[in-house]
This record gives sequence, C-alpha cells and structure tokens, in this order.
Amino acid sequence: MRTHADDTPAAGRSDTGTHRGHEPTPAASSPGSPTAMSATELLRAYATGSLSPVEATQAVLDQIERHNPAINAYCQVHAEEALAAARASERRWQRGAPEGELDGVPTSIKDIFLTQGWPTQRGSLTVDPAGPWLEDAPSTARLREANAVLLGKTTTPELAWKGVTDSPLTGITRNPWDLSCTPGGSSGGASAAVAAGMGPLATGTDGGGSVRIPASFTGIFALKPTYGRVPHYPASPYGTLAHAGPMTRTVADAALMMDVLSRPDCRDWSALPPPQESFTDAVAAPEEALVGMRVAYSPTLGYLSVDSEVAALVAQAVRVFEELGARVEEIDPGFGDPTSDFHCLWNSGAAKATAHLSPEQKQHLDPGLQEIIAEGLTYSAQDYLTAMATRMAMGERMGRFHETYDLLLTPTMPIPAFEAGHEVPPGSEAHRWTSWAGFSYPFNMTQQPAASVPCGFTRAGLPVGLQIVGARTADARVLAASAAFERACPWPTGNTTAGE
Repeated sequence: MRTHADDTPAAGRSDTGTHRGHEPTPAASSPGSPTAMSATELLRAYATGSLSPVEATQAVLDQIERHNPAINAYCQVHAEEALAAARASERRWQRGAPEGELDGVPTSIKDIFLTQGWPTQRGSLTVDPAGPWLEDAPSTARLREANAVLLGKTTTPELAWKGVTDSPLTGITRNPWDLSCTPGGSSGGASAAVAAGMGPLATGTDGGGSVRIPASFTGIFALKPTYGRVPHYPASPYGTLAHAGPMTRTVADAALMMDVLSRPDCRDWSALPPPQESFTDAVAAPEEALVGMRVAYSPTLGYLSVDSEVAALVAQAVRVFEELGARVEEIDPGFGDPTSDFHCLWNSGAAKATAHLSPEQKQHLDPGLQEIIAEGLTYSAQDYLTAMATRMAMGERMGRFHETYDLLLTPTMPIPAFEAGHEVPPGSEAHRWTSWAGFSYPFNMTQQPAASVPCGFTRAGLPVGLQIVGARTADARVLAASAAFERACPWPTGNTTAGE
C-alpha cells in the first residue's frame, strides 16, 4: 500500500480533540501497546516471545492507517513489504537467531534518503517518481543490514529547505499534539510519526536544525551527530552543513540507531572513521554521566529573544543538571549572530540544487524556495568564502570554549510550535524560518553534535526542548548527558495523537 495524504485537517482538529488549553495527554494507547513501545522494549519482547515483529509491525501499520490522514507524516507507506520483512524477522526470532541490532523494529525513512525500489521525491513535483531507484543511501542501507522493518517514507518540505514541513507535493504535515500546529521541519514527518506511535525509529537530516526543530516541537528526542559521523550520500546541496541522524522517543533508541548508522560507507568521502566505542554502552549508566561535568548554560546565545514559558522550562531543566552533579555556569559562547553568513551558504546550496531545472519546472517549486534560490544566485565566490571564514572562526571559538566546558545548554527553539502552513508565526515581522531557529543552525556551521531532549510543556500543552551541544566528535558525551536528564525527568514515551 502506498498513500499520499492531503493537507486537509481531518476529524481530530476540534477544540475538544486537541491538547490546546489542556494538560498534555501523552498516551493514545495503553503503555503495553506495541505502538507505545520503544525499540529496545520491542527487542526485549521479541526475545522473550511475548510479542512478535509481525504483531508490532501490524499495530504500527494500523496506527498509520488511523492517524496519518490527519497528521500527514507519511507520504509513502509500503505495508506489504513491511509485513514480509516482519515475517522473515519473526522466523529468525523463533529460531533464536536474530540478525542485526534492529531485527524486526518498525522504522521510517525521511523522503530525502535514497531507498532502493521506492521513489525519493524530496517533497518536489519536479522529481519523476518513476525513477529508476536503484540504490540505498548509507543510512537506509545500514538499517536494512540491521534488519529493521522499513515502513515507508516521511514528509519533508521541498528539498528540505525550511524549518516547517509542507510542500507542493504532499501538502501540510501537522503536529500530533495539536493538529492546528506545525511539527517543525524539515524532518517534520519523521518527528510526527515517532510522536504519534507510527514507528519508534525514524531517520532525519539536519542542515540548519532539521532534526532538532521538529524534536522540540513534537516532544521527542533527536541527535544531530558530528558532521561525518553518519555517512551521507548523495552529497547534500547544502554541503557540509548537512548532517544525518536518529529521531526516537528515547535516548537508548537513538544510541542503538547510532551504532548502526555510524558504520562506514565508501560513497561519503568526508565521513569520519568508525567510532571506537559503542553508543549504547555510553548511555548504559546515565546516573553517573553528569557528575563533575563542566556545563555552560546560555539562555539566549547573547543575541536571541526567547518566549517566557520556554525560558522558564529550560531554566528548570538546567537546574536538574546541577542536581545531578554538574557544575553549571551561565555564560554565552561568544560568537555573533551568523544569520547572514548562513543565508549565503544555505541559499547558494538551494540555487545549486535546482540549477538543472528548466524555467518551467522552477515555476512548480515552493514559492519560498524560489525566493531563496533567487537570492542564492546573487552571491559571489567572495561572498561564499567570507561566509566560510565566519564558519571557521566560529568553529575555532567553540573548540576553545569546549576546552573549558564539556557541554553547552540552550533552548532548542525560542518558541513553541505555531500554526501549520506558515514559514513564520502568523503576525511575525520576519520573513524566513531562520528568524525563529537561531539556536540550531550555528551548530551546523560548527559541525558539532547537538541533541534536543523534551523538557516540559507550555500551558497550551505544546512540548518544549532543551538543546545539549558537545564538542566535535563528543557524540557519546551528548547522548550520555541526554540519558541522565531523561532518567531524572522521564518524558511521555507513549504516542500522542490529537483527536483521541
């Protein structure tokens, strides 16, 4: 089965059906339901025989059929292929011989990653779905090798160009906590799927915040690894800003995915050598992770404005780090606002990505994408090199900063989720998504690992995220700190769907 959901707000968007104005209601199914279970819980259940991969996959497919029409997280669902993979996994578990770390775990693929036999349309009407689609991206290939059950592909804005998820191809994707709101982007379909119990594991890309923005808006966990830690092919048009990483409901699941996704792939010449330690081992003793750690806390990075509710929830989360034994100091990292330099790099990449299109094809692109393409074509090589010099200076500053501080804490987003179908909050004087995502893209420019962990809810019942940033290659430290916070402040891991 392959589905293409539209952008119409289905039955779930009534005042009584959403969480706006109500306390968060995190479980649309009982805690023991397969759709509410993490990957690590599913694997334990497979091992004991209390649950089979077929039962888990069918439950997730039923959840997709029930809720995807309203949320629009999936642009393709391949149910028969998923069930065939689940049956093969079931036979391996019955023999007591599972193969791969993710054998039988339902998993979604963002529609940016190549997937053999499935169209990769990237949210664009300009991509011919006929293909041919002959190979897997590295992340897809590693998941297949680990015997994850691939469910289908999740929505993205066209060419993953912005921090919300709507596109000319698939329409508007909505936030499971409140269907009137955006889940963020560009990995908004992935985050909405995980939050709504439509698969515990998802792949995402992050060129300016694209796993962390939607993780914050939908109350899940996401890691943007160090650049090159997860091999990526084809090379992104956004160059070395673009990272690939896991999106999950628990830190342990993200660590498990990282053990799989970080394996080498010869097609990515810029990838890092394989890690020397297991990420799963790094999160095994979270109660010890923060003791004595030197942590910096920057509530604004020195130049950003933050919603008062978000600021209060993040400050409360930072106090938990102190309670867990970290030495926390409020201090800004010291770089200036890099937005104009990021725009040069980002918009130039968008222009390059669409250079092969005819003028007629370009007319079918997202109007906002057309605007940044036009801007991208105005930059000179000198402009680009100046922006790269800013990146290098930021990277040097952060390298020195992390000689003193093990971690940097900030809000992930300065605001909670806003109305779906808009690039910026309605009424905003700003024009582009970068105006409200200033905590995320600086750390793409510096290539550092950064995670978003849920740290509370606004009075309207919308999730808020805490960003944890580490030095380059300190991915295990970021995951361990995230696990310590998760253990101290457990967040809802059952799925939430507006309309329940």
